Amino acid sequence: MIRLTPAMRAAALLAGAAGSLLALVAPATASAQEADYLAELKACRSIEDEDDRLECYDSKVGAMVSASDAGDVRIVDREDVRRTRRQLFGFTVPDLDILEGDTQDKESSEVLETTIASARQLTNKAWRFTTAENAVWEINNAPARLRSINPGDKVIFKQASLGFYFIRINGQMGVKGKRIQ
Repeated sequence: MIRLTPAMRAAALLAGAAGSLLALVAPATASAQEADYLAELKACRSIEDEDDRLECYDSKVGAMVSASDAGDVRIVDREDVRRTRRQLFGFTVPDLDILEGDTQDKESSEVLETTIASARQLTNKAWRFTTAENAVWEINNAPARLRSINPGDKVIFKQASLGFYFIRINGQMGVKGKRIQ
């Protein structure tokens, strides 16, 4: 058995942190590169001569298409972002600018309204159900007043604490639950 000294453990932690930092720098570079593409494309608008402006647009759009084909840049619309946020709701994810809403986007990252696709009772106090987004949730200490959970039921999740959520099914009083898959 190899024993690590405190200095060796610290070096291993620093090496791991450096690797994580490198992984975080790559997306930031891609995001900056994407912003450069847009800035260059917007700059073409200020060219007065039509032929020069068209040549600028052709050049910049060609560069964006090539980068997209190579997988370096991806254009994502608002609906893709909404769908991804709904699918990830309930999980702790890194703070990514691309997943943030804007002023036109009313959905909050703390509340999700959806429907139940399937449900089953595990014990007399435990339920497991799947939402329309294929997220699997579990309620482990359901009160006796909780009515049966059925496909098609409306459900509202509101962020609580410690990874738990208040789950309100068909307007019933909220119960505590957690996303498991």
